[in-house]
This record gives sequence, structure tokens and C-alpha cells, in this order.
Amino acid sequence: MHDGVTSYELLQFLHIFLFVFWLGPDVAVYVWSRKVVEAGASAEQRVVAGRMMATVDMIPRAAIALMLTVGGLLSEYVGLVHPWWQMAGIVLLGPVWLALVLAAVIRDGTPFGATAERFESWLRWLLIVAVPLSVAYSTVTGRLVLAPYVGAKLLLFAAVLLFGYLLRARLAPLREALSALAATGPTPVQEEAMRVTVARSRPYTFAIWIALLTAALLGVLKPGAPESLSASDQPPVSLKSGNN
Repeated sequence: MHDGVTSYELLQFLHIFLFVFWLGPDVAVYVWSRKVVEAGASAEQRVVAGRMMATVDMIPRAAIALMLTVGGLLSEYVGLVHPWWQMAGIVLLGPVWLALVLAAVIRDGTPFGATAERFESWLRWLLIVAVPLSVAYSTVTGRLVLAPYVGAKLLLFAAVLLFGYLLRARLAPLREALSALAATGPTPVQEEAMRVTVARSRPYTFAIWIALLTAALLGVLKPGAPESLSASDQPPVSLKSGNN
């Protein structure tokens, strides 16, 4: 028993919070995408659905931006000790990434927003490459011996970033099509193009959901971790001390 909330418990809560606000709104974006190509829906309804997709999508993007920072801090409690320079990068990553996401959304349609979007895209690609390399190095050097499932979760995170990039690339023509729909009204060619665009994006959406749910399951089961750690939600005593 203890009084108050420990740092470990707070990080656990934030980790779950980010997962919920990543997956939940992502499902909402998918639902709105179906409305965009719904047969019988008016042009105005489709345009509104497209705008809702863009608005709601900001929530999972913000959650993604903070997930590595929270996860990195949480991994300290399962035996993954980071040197100071690596911890500094972990702590700074979330706020910087979130700032780029917010700038891209809030200043959308401006040169500043386009620059922020471009920098965020570069950051995603950097992580898509860097995360698997880091997992490989940590596996070879034995850093993941107490929590090998963390490496698997990181690889899934990199895969989600890749699927997300491919998803956004697939949906890119949709924005222009919705602008044309608002300006000139629907045409058979335009409607078919929108339908095909959304249909081709769905496999990446489902892949993201499967990867996220798999990562959540790994976090619960903790495969490969010592039995004393995997059977308990509490961190090792040596790491927990001083956090009450």
C-alpha cells in the first residue's frame, strides 16, 4: 500500500490514455471515410464528412507523437536503462513531434503549415528506420533480456508509422476530390475516383489496428520477461524506490 500515485502508475495511465485516444478516433476517421463515399449522400454531407476526417485525425496523430516518449520513460521500470543523452532525446521527442503536428493542423493551407507537415514526415521516416536499428542493436547487446516484448512493441510501432504513411499517401487524392466536389458538385468519374481511393486505403487502416491491438496484447502478456516481472504490474524494487 502507498499514498498517492507513483511515477510508474502515472506513466502506465498515460500509456493507456494515449492508446485509447489513438485507436478510438482512428476508428472514427474510418467511419467518416465511409460517409464520404456513401451512395445517396449529398455533396454537402460528403464534404462535411471529409472535413470531420481531417479534424478527428488530429487526435490519433497527437497520441502517436507522445507515445514513444511515454513508452520510453515507462521502459525504465522494466529494466531498460537509457544513457542520459538517449533519455534526453526520448523526453524531447514527444513535445517536438506534437508541436509539428499541431502546427501542421492549425496552420493548414499556409507555408508554415506545409513546412511543419514536411518536417513531421521526415521525422516519421527517421523513426521508421531508426527504431528497428535500435531494436536490433539492443537485442544483440542484451539490453532487452529483461523485456524482449518491448522490442517487439517498438517494431510494431515502426510498422504502424509505415502503414500510416502509406495510408496518407493513398488518401492524398481525396482532399482534392472533395474540394472539386464542393466547388462543382458530384460527377460519376469523381465519385468513382473517391470510392477507389478510400477502398485502396482500407488495408492500411486494418493493418494499423491489428498492429496496435497486438502491441497492447504484448504489453499485457509480457512474453519473454522473467516470471517475477511478467506476473506483476509493479516495477523492480530497485527502480521503484524514490518514486512514491
